[in-house]
Amino acid sequence: MKITSRLVLTALALVLVTMAIEAWMGRSWLGPDGRFGWLETDIWSSSQSQRVFDPYTFSHILHGVLFYAGLWLVARRAPVSTRFLLAVALEAAWEVMENSPFIIDRYRAVTIAQGYIGDSILNSVSDIVMAAIGFVIAWRLSVVRSIVFVVVTELVLLVLIRDNLTLNIIMLVWPVDGIRAWQMVGH
Repeated sequence: MKITSRLVLTALALVLVTMAIEAWMGRSWLGPDGRFGWLETDIWSSSQSQRVFDPYTFSHILHGVLFYAGLWLVARRAPVSTRFLLAVALEAAWEVMENSPFIIDRYRAVTIAQGYIGDSILNSVSDIVMAAIGFVIAWRLSVVRSIVFVVVTELVLLVLIRDNLTLNIIMLVWPVDGIRAWQMVGH
């Protein structure tokens, strides 16, 4: 993938459009407290999904890896730069959807994110960048190394926060009371 000014400007435009849509939706730039922050490690904190980085940052990196794999399967003849922009667009679309009242309410109702208020715009931008990084990681790694990267990341998140991309998807689509109970242990 050749990094051109056109590629960078198009990716930046996708991010700016996402920011504008989220601002129009009433999303907060920095979260309800109005403070900039680099890191929030407590998934139970009201600052979760408000800072630049949080434990779910790794899930967004995995989005990029999975977008790379999926786009390779369905559009492998397209240039990598085109697939990269499609991955950025997919992540941007997810960020808008994730911050819609429907998904926010769904998270609150069926996952451990009972107090989830949606992402700050800052966090959404970071999530898009992380997905782009994940795409590049998958592009640079072999298939086997990409799979190992995904599995190790999921296992580390499972151990550290009792949540990961896989459980997040399961709980959003087909909630399992036993998983939720296990995730809540110790909280």
